[in-house]
Amino acid sequence: MDAAVRAAIEIAPAAGTRERIIDLTTTGRRTGRPRRIDIFFYRASGRTCLCSGTSGRPTSWYANLMAHPDFTFHLKPGIRADLPARAVPVTDEEERRRIITEIVTDLNQPHNPGTLAQPTHVRDWLDSRLARVTFL
Repeated sequence: MDAAVRAAIEIAPAAGTRERIIDLTTTGRRTGRPRRIDIFFYRASGRTCLCSGTSGRPTSWYANLMAHPDFTFHLKPGIRADLPARAVPVTDEEERRRIITEIVTDLNQPHNPGTLAQPTHVRDWLDSRLARVTFL
């Protein structure tokens, strides 16, 4: 992987909103057609993660990834790259709590990279859809 692409993926906690937003192209679970959305990505436990946030409501992107785990991770601010990837759901409760705690800690920084109301709390994120990203 190109060094600039790797640096864009391996964001540090100081990364702002612009560095955290990507496009995600999944395969529709019912239609089989490509579906592209904007989404934030996070770094936790040294891995790239996708997380739905605080609502706990079903999300199409997550349902699509559970049906078809291969997707395209599109870097777009600054560096542009279309990266083939695979999503792995994080279902172990201890691992989920550890990753979500890192995400929430990151979002609660003074510069507020997620532009969320602060403080945000781990308890509000525990029912989030959460997946680790493996780049292929």
